[in-house]
Amino acid sequence: MKKTLILLTVVAVSLTGCATTNIAPQYVNPANYQGHDCTVLQSEVARISQTAKATENQNIGLSATGIGIGLAGGRGGIYPTISVGAGLGGGARQAKTNTLAKLYGEHDAMIVAARQKGCAFAQNVKIYGE
Repeated sequence: MKKTLILLTVVAVSLTGCATTNIAPQYVNPANYQGHDCTVLQSEVARISQTAKATENQNIGLSATGIGIGLAGGRGGIYPTISVGAGLGGGARQAKTNTLAKLYGEHDAMIVAARQKGCAFAQNVKIYGE
């Protein structure tokens, strides 16, 4: 019985590690940045990258939405459990996702504009989908 519980715990932990988020950038027209020269574009790309990294590192509280099914152990044995979330933290998580999508879109548009101008700094910078 203990082996089954340990096996279920290992499977649950390993599956949680697979749940990664992939945020697609919001479309921003590269023509918005055609008026900038390479120096300005390079400083703006650095600023946007720094802002995106800071936003990525923001901690958001645990989300308690949905229904959870699990196992609980006690003196009398192992029992199934069901928990219902109250919906906390979902709005903050969505706001963070929206902010990151906008920042990624601005970054990609600036890189495309810099490549069109022939800026050296943008040649080895990857954008979404490359």
